[in-house]
Amino acid sequence: MHPAASVDELLDRMSRTGFQGRKLGESYHIWKEMIETPNVTIILGLSGAMIPAGMQECLIQLVEHRFVDAIVSTGANIFHDVCEHLGVRHYRGDHLVNDAELYQQGIDRIYDVFAVEKEFQNVEQYIATFAQSLGSSRMSSRKFLSLLGEKILADRPKGRSLLAVCTKNNVPVHVPALADSAIGIGLVSAYRSGAELVIDQIADASELAAFVEDAERTGVIYLGGGTPKNFIQQTEVIPPRNGQEYIGGHAYAIQYTTDAPHWGGLSGCTFEEAVSWGKERPESKKIQCFCDITVALPLITSALITSGVVRN
Repeated sequence: MHPAASVDELLDRMSRTGFQGRKLGESYHIWKEMIETPNVTIILGLSGAMIPAGMQECLIQLVEHRFVDAIVSTGANIFHDVCEHLGVRHYRGDHLVNDAELYQQGIDRIYDVFAVEKEFQNVEQYIATFAQSLGSSRMSSRKFLSLLGEKILADRPKGRSLLAVCTKNNVPVHVPALADSAIGIGLVSAYRSGAELVIDQIADASELAAFVEDAERTGVIYLGGGTPKNFIQQTEVIPPRNGQEYIGGHAYAIQYTTDAPHWGGLSGCTFEEAVSWGKERPESKKIQCFCDITVALPLITSALITSGVVRN
């Protein structure tokens, strides 16, 4: 393979090589086809510590270029995203450090990224205060995060975040395990202070299933696996509304992961296994690329933008 002058050309050439370089190149072509094909709704699953790792702007660009239509995320990613919007930063650190000493200094470590614990606590309290302001109400995490997006935009208009961009562009963001995050910590604080807000995670499952049911065809992209992946996968096996027939699986599927299937930890199973459940169509175009997301995502995002592909 010869080097290339542009990222899209590079990934195109990589698609004709071997091993994971080939898978990365092929995933670029499949994602590009999803964008170019009319009436394909694209859902992104987001796990891993992608915001602390510096992937925020790549994710924002995917939304701004309309390369994704909905996001299912871990709560941690959205919490760190809100922190960045509000001016709380993540810093380059090192993984070869004395963690007991970091604890004494109030520094949290996310592999080789540092953050200030007190600043995180301030954001948790910000979320708690906001939750209390909503009074007695019941809503999905999607609705709560939409309102939180409006809140951070109003409080810090010059801030930049994935949640704010999704709010502006009407891209739904679901967090199916909201309690399992610092957002959840803020909500627990509100709950213990008498707040009556209820996050209805069953409503999330129903809303996302309806989103898929209303789509002509769906493509799914998983950055990592975990709860976001299976939450999206299961939309194809939730009994449809009003006696409709089952849809029959997602038409496109891409996953970037470092999990290996033979240990049983490839969250939500391999795509081939998913066919047996009806979560992926037998004829669907599907690729699992075993690559660090912090390597794959900047390359894929850059290639899609450089290629000039636009949404139909």
